[in-house]
Amino acid sequence: MEQNKTLINNPRIATKVRRIPTNFLLFVAVSFLFVAISGVPSVARASTLLVGPSGGTFTVGNTFDVSVLLNTQGKSINTVKASMSFPADKLQLVSPTAGKSIIEIWTAAPQFNNQSGRIELQGGIPGGINVSSGLITTLTFRVKAVGSATLKFLDDSLVLLNDGLGTNSLANTTSGVYNLTLPPPAGPIVTSRTHPSQSAWYSNPNVSLGWDLEEGGAEGYSYILNKEPVDSLDNISDGQKTSIVYKNLTSGVHYFHIKALRSGVFGGITHFAIQVDILPPAEFPVDIIPSSRTTRKQPVVQFQSTDEHSGIDHYELKVIPLNLLAKTDQPLFIEAESPYILSPLELGKYDIIVRAYDKAGNYREITKHLSIVTTAFNFIGSEGIEIGNVIFIPWFGFWVISVFLMLILIYGALKIKKWHDFLDLNKSHKLLPREVQKQLDELRRYKSRYGPKTFLLLFLLGASLLIPHFISAQQVELTPPLINTVSRNISNEEIFYVGGKTDVAEAKVILYLQNLEDGQTISHEVISDKSGDWFYRHDNFLSTGDYLLWTQGKVGDQLSPPSPQVQMTVRSTAIQFGSSRISYEILYFILVVILFIITVGLIIYIAFHAYHGRKKHMHFVKEIREAEESVRRGFAVLRGDIRKEFDFIQKAKLNKVLSNEELAGERQLLKDLQEIEKYIGKEIWDIEEAEYTK
Repeated sequence: MEQNKTLINNPRIATKVRRIPTNFLLFVAVSFLFVAISGVPSVARASTLLVGPSGGTFTVGNTFDVSVLLNTQGKSINTVKASMSFPADKLQLVSPTAGKSIIEIWTAAPQFNNQSGRIELQGGIPGGINVSSGLITTLTFRVKAVGSATLKFLDDSLVLLNDGLGTNSLANTTSGVYNLTLPPPAGPIVTSRTHPSQSAWYSNPNVSLGWDLEEGGAEGYSYILNKEPVDSLDNISDGQKTSIVYKNLTSGVHYFHIKALRSGVFGGITHFAIQVDILPPAEFPVDIIPSSRTTRKQPVVQFQSTDEHSGIDHYELKVIPLNLLAKTDQPLFIEAESPYILSPLELGKYDIIVRAYDKAGNYREITKHLSIVTTAFNFIGSEGIEIGNVIFIPWFGFWVISVFLMLILIYGALKIKKWHDFLDLNKSHKLLPREVQKQLDELRRYKSRYGPKTFLLLFLLGASLLIPHFISAQQVELTPPLINTVSRNISNEEIFYVGGKTDVAEAKVILYLQNLEDGQTISHEVISDKSGDWFYRHDNFLSTGDYLLWTQGKVGDQLSPPSPQVQMTVRSTAIQFGSSRISYEILYFILVVILFIITVGLIIYIAFHAYHGRKKHMHFVKEIREAEESVRRGFAVLRGDIRKEFDFIQKAKLNKVLSNEELAGERQLLKDLQEIEKYIGKEIWDIEEAEYTK
């Protein structure tokens, strides 16, 4: 015991005794936190909202119930918000039942909107609840039209835990998908050669329908075609014919209703659905990332369209190289999803064609031009110059700036040359600056007045300094093949292509291309594939001008009528010399290079004359300073001589009275002294004064 006290009283050991529990507690706390974070499953997301039944087949005109259920996955929750959507064109919500429900308090009465197809359910359970299949409400729907209907939960749905924190535990939702059909036939069996499936969409607006009784014939039939899924018919016979053709139906779902007359009594009604979609998907943008003119060899293509009636089925994409020697082994079209990463492309120009197909087979085709370039400084055909995919300068602006820069450089070159020549002229003719020359003339005048008592050293150079300013300076009759893809507006340095479809697989397509300027017509033959698709890519560039394009189909010896003519234009983006051509991009590049060489030459010319002129100017300035100094000293010496004469007159004045001429001479001396002082600096005056008084 005593030994333990001694150990504790030891400061070093006591410190260790105190530290051990602290470190141990810290270790335990960190371990517990780690286990709490990583070892224990998170309860923030556990609950599931679901509907029952999740599927089924229901007939038009009837109703069916859907239960909205909650599974809390063993957790206690106290608040539920279920936002749901349904197709308002196919289902009508009769009423949500709020009677039997796990919700004890509805914070807002169940709301629904049959125009927008929205359902809002929100309520609470004081004290919380833990259920595996708790009923929130029962929804009763009436079937309005045939098709497929999806009942789903929206993203703003919530299930909050009963933890006092309002933690959202909604982890999953399960939607319901329901097949909606017409009632089974109660009358004649209806079939269609043109629109056989009632659940499929067709682009053919002409419908052929046929019907007959399963047993025996009928005295007559009453029938009608309208937009009502289920409709009653009058008891007036429309005749005994067993088929009918409806032409030019509008897009949408049409319903054929018919009943038969037997033994003077009309029987049950058969309803037959006809889904027609003659319109292609909506226009849509095709975006190329990072841009349609890029250095990236694998740009990304993004696209998205919509369709009003049948809906979008899939997209197809094709890359068409517009370079003469480019490879063309890609299939006609490939199915693609947005965003689509293109295969590595070589340098050059391409057309990216994206087709959006609806479920009736109609498609909308969008073409996007793509250029793979090498640098960030690019010439864009006849449009202009692009710098770093950011700054675009049209050719007009570029040439205006270039001409302005050239004029300034030429003006600067002429001025600097004139300045240099002026320096050489002054040096050869010994010319003085105007101020120095004026002082020299004054000095000579005084010298002539007072005699050769003054000497002057003159050094002569001429100069004026000019500072130049620099400015920094793209046998059944065959139907004719359809043309649905054509390069309508290309340049004479881009490859022409055209594609389309034939009704007969692996048929011969004769393509005619007529130049409207000279009337020359050329023809080419291609074979359509097993799907009837055909494509032609010209093997050379077309000359500029307007063209007419049409096709004919050929199977064996039989020719189809000519197809409608398509007009296209080949614009000029290259200068052609016989079989050779120079693109405007290359021409502009050559002109820019020449302009650059001229600019550099002018800058070198200006720099050369500026350097040598400035060198001569500095020498001239030095000599001018020496000349001015000599002039000032000459005036100083002259002043001394005048002062001596003045002093002599003053002494004579003490001995005698001066004559008028002598007095006038005295006044002239004083005046000359004042004038001379203007040309003598204070520093020279002080120096001369000091020298004179010695």
